[in-house]
Amino acid sequence: MTGATHTTDDDRSETDEGPTTVNVGQFEFERGGSVDLDVAYETYGDPTNPPVLVAHALTGSQYVAGAAPEELGAQAGSWWDDIVGQGRPLDTREFFVVSANVPGSCYGTTGPASEGPDGEPYGPDFPAVTVTDWVRAQAQLLDHLGIDTLYAVHRGSVGGMNAIEWAKQYPERVERVAAIATAPRLDAQMLALDAIARRAITSDPNFGDGRYYGDEHPDEGLATARRIGHVQYLSKTSLEDRFGRRAAERAITAIDDPTADAFPYRDVVSYLDYNAERFTERFDANSYLYLLRAMDEYDLARGAGSDAAALAGFDGEALVVSYTGDWHFTVEQAETLATAFEHAGAAVSHRVVDSDYGHDAFLVEPETVGAPLSAFLDGGAEKAGFAPVHASLFS
Repeated sequence: MTGATHTTDDDRSETDEGPTTVNVGQFEFERGGSVDLDVAYETYGDPTNPPVLVAHALTGSQYVAGAAPEELGAQAGSWWDDIVGQGRPLDTREFFVVSANVPGSCYGTTGPASEGPDGEPYGPDFPAVTVTDWVRAQAQLLDHLGIDTLYAVHRGSVGGMNAIEWAKQYPERVERVAAIATAPRLDAQMLALDAIARRAITSDPNFGDGRYYGDEHPDEGLATARRIGHVQYLSKTSLEDRFGRRAAERAITAIDDPTADAFPYRDVVSYLDYNAERFTERFDANSYLYLLRAMDEYDLARGAGSDAAALAGFDGEALVVSYTGDWHFTVEQAETLATAFEHAGAAVSHRVVDSDYGHDAFLVEPETVGAPLSAFLDGGAEKAGFAPVHASLFS
């Protein structure tokens, strides 16, 4: 099946059809095991234009712009509409944009919730997944699409890890790498919080051994894990500015805490509860465990000795963007990555954005990344180094 190339007026379309997939055959995973792998993807723009791969974040999908199919829910799509599309920084009149869902996810690419050879969901029998596996699956998709060399690959968060792994695994196939709000590896604090999130899921009575399909799902555990994630995505200042200690306008409906009736249900808790509930409606708990582990275990230097050595084969250009309020992937970690690119001989620009929002600033403040990214795609690292970070997206 060929990719769905959107050609509407603004290059974004709504569809009620399921994900577009290609079967890449038997796929051998880095940590052992194999499956007959379907890769779900979307394309935007003219296939004759320079190709750009956009990786997605931890629980994102291939629907970088425009709505996702109705069956996946509204939250699965349109997650970077401000960046990808006609007249946007990643202009689909100039570039052919490809975005692929990663192995282990639940948005069309084969994962734990997918049907296995026995007709039942794989569940915990699905092989362990790494960021390297994501990149290899994307490379096989590009082979199917007839794309040998990418003009650029980019994205933020764990998608940024995906992007820099391209420079390590396939340096000859990518000319530019944009790594936004990311790092060569997670620090101990993030590893600890992610371990707690996983434990919340596996401790849910409905989790069992991960074979909950066809029965009650571990929604409470998954919701708690997502609450932890949302705290990671916002800065201390951002939480205080948005919520403070004020009470929520709506009342809590069910809680086992015996102290709840004596104290206010706070707005910040309401925010976490609301988003956690919506998340359980669209995402699979096993997939969350698999993808979270892939992020935790990623280390750019693994097998190479150092970050610079891992990037030694890459002679293209790199853009690194970091945010002062981001404690998930810090400015210091981003500088480590930028230095590795520099020591490897690549042209690199590190843009530090002053923002109190937190990790998700690159999503909710698109103007901070739009101008540097547009300049980078147009003129490389040197031009990106002088681009304003608060310029209008449409200038």
